[in-house]
Amino acid sequence: MDPSEVEFIAEKQTVTIIPNFSLDKIYLITGDLGPFNPGLPVDVPVWLAINLKQRQKCRIIAPEWMDVEKLEQIKEQERKEETFTPMPNPHYMELTKLLLNHASDNIPKADEIRTLIKDTWDTRIAKLRLSADNFVNQQEAHAKLDNLTLMEINTIGTFLTESLNQMHRLCTNLQPGETAQSQDY
Repeated sequence: MDPSEVEFIAEKQTVTIIPNFSLDKIYLITGDLGPFNPGLPVDVPVWLAINLKQRQKCRIIAPEWMDVEKLEQIKEQERKEETFTPMPNPHYMELTKLLLNHASDNIPKADEIRTLIKDTWDTRIAKLRLSADNFVNQQEAHAKLDNLTLMEINTIGTFLTESLNQMHRLCTNLQPGETAQSQDY
């Protein structure tokens, strides 16, 4: 899975918008949306919120967790803990990128939020790389990935699988051109 696919999945998360138009309910396969009335908040998927914002049909309300004070606490907690701490949203990085790229004028302190999310991301990726390095060096058979987001797993996935494949080759004394015989019968 590549990052654009993870972002696509994140776009299904809901956010609150304040529309500036009227429209009855919209009936979609994934569920009903609306009704839309000017000035009245309504929850919609991120993909629709961004589309409406680009057409100047709404104002996007920042998610509750997208607050400078809350994000500073999360960043500090992440730095203090050895293990991964729960994130406020399973798609925090993707949603921040999407919302700040398309609706930064609707989100108070957008630059500070962007910096805090990036700092938290950097801390978590550094932890993830260290964990992966320890995992490979100790030749572990399994790992517990609590509190990691899909984007974080996606970031380290290729590196980790290639590392484990290389370790397997080294442990079984295979030459680079040889392949192990399949155990499928």
